[in-house]
Parts: sequence; structure tokens; C-alpha cells
Amino acid sequence: MSETVRIDVWLWSVRQTKTRSLATNECKAGHVRINGNVAKPSSPVKIGDEVRYRFQGFDRILQVTRLLTKRSSATQAQACYIDKSPQRPKVYIPVFTRERGAGRPTKKERRELDRILGRNSNYGHMG
Repeated sequence: MSETVRIDVWLWSVRQTKTRSLATNECKAGHVRINGNVAKPSSPVKIGDEVRYRFQGFDRILQVTRLLTKRSSATQAQACYIDKSPQRPKVYIPVFTRERGAGRPTKKERRELDRILGRNSNYGHMG
């Protein structure tokens, strides 16, 4: 087996992207780095490299432990890297709830809902 693999093939093989073309596009867009350097789709990755790529607005940091060129099972794919990504921050989103069948919201409840949704509660008023 070869000692290096294309980064787009490796990302697809270890199930970090759904398709190889998506992995290629991620590389072209500059979202993938190998050892701190921006990676082109054909950039070689080898065992011991640190691969960083942007996923849903956060960086995933993977240390390569095995090379794959074919997509395989999820358990085999997870054995090919060590995930060193920091824990994602927990975001608290306030939720406005009302009892079902409780009727129309009161003026106070409507203003609270507007505040949570970021709407202007003064609509419909002259002045």
C-alpha cells in the first residue's frame, strides 16, 4: 500500500464527507489544512499528519493513524484517525412554550415571544 493518499480521498474514505466531490470542493474552498498548510484536493496525507477541516462552522482536528483509499464501515473508518477536536460550546436557546388549548396569548406573553424572536412588538401602532 502507498505511504500517502490524496486528502480528498482520505476524507471521503474515513466518512468525514458524504461524497468525494464534496471533499474536493471543501479543499478547493480552503476549508482543509494539513499540518497548518492549506490543502489542495491532490495534497498527500500520511500517517501522523494533523488534518483540520471546517464542519458546520467548527474546526475538526484529526490525527491520521491509518490510510484508506476505499470507503469502508464506520468502525473501520474511526480507527483511521484520532479526533482531537475541542468540545463544541453548548448554546442555550430560550424556548417560548404555552399550554396547548390555552387560547390566545396575553399581551405580556406576545411581547415576550416577540422579544425572544427578535421582532418589534410595536407593529400596528401609530406614533
